[in-house]
Amino acid sequence: MFLSLSANGQSIAYKALLSSFYDPEFPVLKPAEIKDLSAFQVVDSREKEEFEVSHLKGAHWVGYDSFELANVKNLDKEKPVLVYCTVGARSQDIGEKLKANGFKEVYNLYGGIIHWSNEGFPLYHEGKATQKVHTYSRSWGIWLNKGEKVY
Repeated sequence: MFLSLSANGQSIAYKALLSSFYDPEFPVLKPAEIKDLSAFQVVDSREKEEFEVSHLKGAHWVGYDSFELANVKNLDKEKPVLVYCTVGARSQDIGEKLKANGFKEVYNLYGGIIHWSNEGFPLYHEGKATQKVHTYSRSWGIWLNKGEKVY
């Protein structure tokens, strides 16, 4: 029963997991709330090997362990930023760094790339649509319901 799906297709357990990671003061956007992804500077805060499997359209890879402000020097601090990772924990950390360094409008993608894929939104690899999702590890992979798991 605990793993049953809620009204939006997300399990109650996954929602509980996410709520344990997120700072309620840091703004999040759910995939369905994003009407035009191109309105954002999309920032991928996963590691390079994760990004290379798939990413959101137009995403800029900035890394997590290797993150430096130099990785975002070409982004406009006045334009909205959508940052994401696998589930939203690493991206919140990077988002907080962006805000601390003058970025005006930063959002964390709720549920990360896993929730994005589960909701049926497109992922890309080398400019082409793909179903592959790097889920960070097998244990995180249990949350991916739509897509091909890559570890």
